[in-house]
Amino acid sequence: MAKKNFGWPYLGLIAALLSGAAAATQAGGHEPPRPVLQLAQASGGQRPATGQPVGQAPPKQQQQRPQVQGMPQLGGVLTPRGVLVVTPSIQTSTSQVSRFNFNGVAILDTLLIGLVNAEDTDRDLVQAALSFRLGLSNRLEAGLKVPYVYRHERTTLTATSVQGKPTSTQVLENAGLGDVEAYLHYQINQGLNGWPFFVANLRYKSTTGTGPFDVSRNAKGLPTELATGSGFHGIEPSVTILLPSDPAVFYANVGYLFNLQADVDKTLGAGKDARRIGEVDPGDAFRLSFGMAYAMNQYSSFNLGYQNDYIFPTRTEIDGDKFESNRLIVGSAILGFNYALSPRSQVNVSVQFGVTADAPDVVLGLQLPFAFAL
Repeated sequence: MAKKNFGWPYLGLIAALLSGAAAATQAGGHEPPRPVLQLAQASGGQRPATGQPVGQAPPKQQQQRPQVQGMPQLGGVLTPRGVLVVTPSIQTSTSQVSRFNFNGVAILDTLLIGLVNAEDTDRDLVQAALSFRLGLSNRLEAGLKVPYVYRHERTTLTATSVQGKPTSTQVLENAGLGDVEAYLHYQINQGLNGWPFFVANLRYKSTTGTGPFDVSRNAKGLPTELATGSGFHGIEPSVTILLPSDPAVFYANVGYLFNLQADVDKTLGAGKDARRIGEVDPGDAFRLSFGMAYAMNQYSSFNLGYQNDYIFPTRTEIDGDKFESNRLIVGSAILGFNYALSPRSQVNVSVQFGVTADAPDVVLGLQLPFAFAL
């Protein structure tokens, strides 16, 4: 019986860059992995544009689709019908936040009389995840991501005054299931006549992780552990644009994350420190990313990109009064690398460097997608 062909992704590196999508591969086992930036014939037994029988090599002028795999949130040209891609992944994030506050009188630029507060916070996050992508048709795929999160935070507060230098240190951590995500991707067009490929994406984020209002707290209402999830449902529609320009591919994604409002209805703290939390409207986010990937040879490619999230203020009702947080701008420059290990698997490595004050300093990611024919 003939073996089923998968067809390599046009750019598996986009999966590494944008977190976790896996690539379909050649299942025969006799031919080497296809070039990472090679245009592959559309799967599903469709006839070439010239009307030749299925099984013959398509002519050069035939319009072909790049098998691009994007992150579950952002999408890509889709997994072929009947192919399941399983991707174990791990991601680490490190950031440091330092704040310096002064309350007093400045006699000279170098002479301060009063109270000086210095706060230094180190945050570390490790997320291991298992993702699944299934090709439902040649233009529709579904996916699921199940993360496990470990968070660690160390905060040192130094208050310097004429009376002395009191210093306090607080360490918080937690580990557990994160927010499970589900998503759909639909390829809108065939990319004919020089047009780019357009893919519509829809992502849903659950509340399976421990939210910020679900963690344990002390009598003052301060958390004694960290959250592993956002605590609020999220829905994100987006559109991915892919423009092949051999030996490179240019990509962009525009999306909007709706974080759904909820009535927390909880009292934090006790006695005089008790605070009643009512309606909470977490800030939505406008998301944009773009970049270019380039094939070095038939086995490997690299990627340069940038992604930016503008997160709107969060509105919280506390004891009947409404408070609004500051908006956040999270921007990161991204470098990624993809290498074909075998006809069925590849490795994706990415590193992100924070370029705005609200972004993590460094994010490292590793994905190992494996493809199976069902």
